[in-house]
Amino acid sequence: MPKQMTFAALARTTKKKVTRRDKFLIEMDAVCPGRCFWH
Repeated sequence: MPKQMTFAALARTTKKKVTRRDKFLIEMDAVCPGRCFWH
């Protein structure tokens, strides 16, 4: 089973401008890696 990408990894793979939302998700992933915030 393939490993699910984190928000930080997903943001690094795209070449678009990093939005405030993306930056927030990257920071939250750094604080609590792998944590699911919507459960």
